[in-house]
Amino acid sequence: MEKIVIFGSTGMTGLCAVEAAVNKGLNVRAFVRDPSKLPDNLRNSVEVVQGDVLNYNDVLNAVKGVTAVVVVLGTRNDLKPTTDMSEGTKNIIKAMKEQGVEIVSVCLSAFLFMEVSKVPPMFHDINADHQRQFDVIKASGLKYIAVLPPHIADLPGTEYQIKHDESPGRIISKYSLGRFLIDCLTLPEHYSQICGICNKPQ
Repeated sequence: MEKIVIFGSTGMTGLCAVEAAVNKGLNVRAFVRDPSKLPDNLRNSVEVVQGDVLNYNDVLNAVKGVTAVVVVLGTRNDLKPTTDMSEGTKNIIKAMKEQGVEIVSVCLSAFLFMEVSKVPPMFHDINADHQRQFDVIKASGLKYIAVLPPHIADLPGTEYQIKHDESPGRIISKYSLGRFLIDCLTLPEHYSQICGICNKPQ
């Protein structure tokens, strides 16, 4: 894994993915709208590329020269209807294909394991865009790892547990999730798989 680019680098999980990649000794490019949101210790350890994921040329520039991509796009706590995550993901997939990059891990939501009618109504709009994002990834033909986390907690990192096509538990540390989004890039058993994740029971 020579160089990776992380989209959504300054979000709660994105920062943890950047940190995990740096700790692993990877060559990391952090794609950000606002470089000031990257803590100094990380900013000095990565290549920072400023841009907007909805601008294709910005995305293409960020994907040039990398061997894998991590997508941790989010809306923070904004639950209003959006297409930003799915439209951004379309740009990322298009750029990857143009640049011949095959491996991508994408952070989605464990709500995608549920029937829509069982998803709490307040999350319906965000879940709808995660579904559109998921559909883009599945149709990409790339070596994707679709990661569907449950509640993401601000807890210390622990060992994590992975199951394909189902959610193994109800909580995951943001640090553990960030680490798996990086680790899975070099684990072919997870390519083209839907991965549920949770903290390993202690």
